[in-house]
Amino acid sequence: MTLRLYDTATRSVRDFTPRVAGQASIYLCGLTVQSPPHIGHLRSGINNDVLRRWLAFNGTEVTFVRNVTDIDDKILVKAVDQDVPFWSIAYANEVKLAAAYRALNVTAPTYEPRATGHIPEMHELIAMLIERGHAYVAEDGVYFDVKSWPEYGVLSGQKVDEMQSTGEGVERAKRDPRDFALWKAPRAGEPDNAYWPSPWGRGRPGWHIECSAMTWRYLGTEFDIHAGGIDIMFPHHENEVAQSHAAGMPFARYWMHNAMLNLGGAKMAKSVGNVLDVVAIRQLGVRPIELRYYLSGPHYRSIIEYSEDSLREAAAGFQRIENFVQRATEVVGPTAPGVLCAEFVEALDDDLNTSAAFGAIHDVVREGNSALAAGDTAAAKGALAGVRGMLSVLGIDPLDASWAQAEAADLRSTVDALVQLALQQRADARQRKDWAAADAVRDQLKQAGVVVEDTPHGPRWTIGSDQ
Repeated sequence: MTLRLYDTATRSVRDFTPRVAGQASIYLCGLTVQSPPHIGHLRSGINNDVLRRWLAFNGTEVTFVRNVTDIDDKILVKAVDQDVPFWSIAYANEVKLAAAYRALNVTAPTYEPRATGHIPEMHELIAMLIERGHAYVAEDGVYFDVKSWPEYGVLSGQKVDEMQSTGEGVERAKRDPRDFALWKAPRAGEPDNAYWPSPWGRGRPGWHIECSAMTWRYLGTEFDIHAGGIDIMFPHHENEVAQSHAAGMPFARYWMHNAMLNLGGAKMAKSVGNVLDVVAIRQLGVRPIELRYYLSGPHYRSIIEYSEDSLREAAAGFQRIENFVQRATEVVGPTAPGVLCAEFVEALDDDLNTSAAFGAIHDVVREGNSALAAGDTAAAKGALAGVRGMLSVLGIDPLDASWAQAEAADLRSTVDALVQLALQQRADARQRKDWAAADAVRDQLKQAGVVVEDTPHGPRWTIGSDQ
């Protein structure tokens, strides 16, 4: 069966035919790193990781680009409020995002460009749009002329005459209130280090031009799949389509949008205040591998209504699979991932129907458990190989070395938190000159194998001996 994917642009399920046979080029709209990532952010990364793994499993060479938006109105507001450079906020959150992806076994992208690293490409693209009559220079920057592109709204189905103002810039500077910014001139209250020189004066890029420039740089004028959350289909993706096509680029051949993860009926978002991150989930006793199972189980176009009960139910479901893998391995010995069952293959080829794919896995697990109970080691070994093969495609094989590494990193993080708590108690004791209590904390840590060294920059701890 040929892989079929739902294409938002045509509102239909289509056979996936890559531009170049045997190769696939994918661009995933990454995060704007104004804050640490929550599990709603991470859903798109996991969904598209399944797509990438499935393509690779079937022999397709995948070029996967996931950008980082490291300059944005919200980042600049935080930079002013905290009196720090905007890039320090962006980078700190980018590091946390990378750690969250690693914890969930999301494959690193082929390229992960930052928006601020591609200002020259944005300038070139903006100049092309001005030359073609689709953009104009105003007193506060450069705008895309929406009325100049009759196909505007084709991706989202929006009608130009029913649209509201974009709310960007000075309304009197625009030809039309629905025009959107390509280049923004300096604004009062923003940090002075957030601007670059350009042919149209100092300024910074608008959000939408960033992705068009980065897809062009890494994937060329035409590529296979543009992915992202359904919440940014309009206006972000719509504007990408308009400006890229207006510049003469065929752009994306397929558009894939994942649905949201909701909490209390609303999209999980910092602005709403209903967010949970990987650390919070871990504190509930749910492991990252179980969280990945939970986030990838529903079809990517289905809304997930988060609840702690549903998360724990998913964790228990994964544990049933994991228990079979462990028991079967003990009985039949180490077994490499093997042939996938037909139902699993059919499910993933059908627009990445992970819900049906997990159903196929559980069916094989039941068969494997029956084989173990009957003492049929040959059948148990076959079931184990099949289950590991399917779990590997979905990125949740518990015997995969990457999960062992993630568990080790997670354990180190937990130990560090406990040691820091003990060191704070020691510091408090020293502050009140209770030297006996301070020495007792240090001795207890030493007995646990934690060696504390006092340095000019504060205490440093290591695992091992001080001899």
